[in-house]
Amino acid sequence: QVSLVVNVASECGYTDSHYKALQQLQRDLGPYHFNVLAFPCNQFGQQEPDTNKEIESFARKTYGASFPMFSKIAVSGAGAIPAFKYLIDSTGEEPSWNFWKYLVDPNGKVVKAWDSTVSVEEIRPYVTELVRKIILKKKDEL
Repeated sequence: QVSLVVNVASECGYTDSHYKALQQLQRDLGPYHFNVLAFPCNQFGQQEPDTNKEIESFARKTYGASFPMFSKIAVSGAGAIPAFKYLIDSTGEEPSWNFWKYLVDPNGKVVKAWDSTVSVEEIRPYVTELVRKIILKKKDEL
C-alpha cells in the first residue's frame, strides 16, 4: 500500500481545505492500494486541543473522513514518535506546522515530503503514480 502520512489539526486555517482534499484522495484511490494516515498533533498553535475521540468524531462527521485516524501525538522535537522520527530522518524535513504530508511507498520508503502550504491537489500526481505502479505490477503478476 501507498500511504500519505499527515499531521492533522482541527482548528487550523488549513483544516477545511486539507480534510476535504484528503478525503477525496482516499475516496478516489483507497483503501486497497492507498490510505491517508492521519496523526492529530497539538504542537503547533495548540490547534488540536480535543481528546482523541472528539478529534475523530469531528473529522468523520464534518468531512466524512474514512481514513485511519491515530491517537494524538508529537511529530517534531525530542518527543516525536518513532514513525515521525523515521519520516524526518528519511527526508530531512521536520514538520514546523500542521498538515505536513509524507508520501511512503509500499516498501516503507519515504518518497517525498511537503509542508502545509502545498495543497493535496498539487501532490495528487505523485500519489497516483505510485498507486498506478502497484496496480500494474499486480496485473503483470496475474
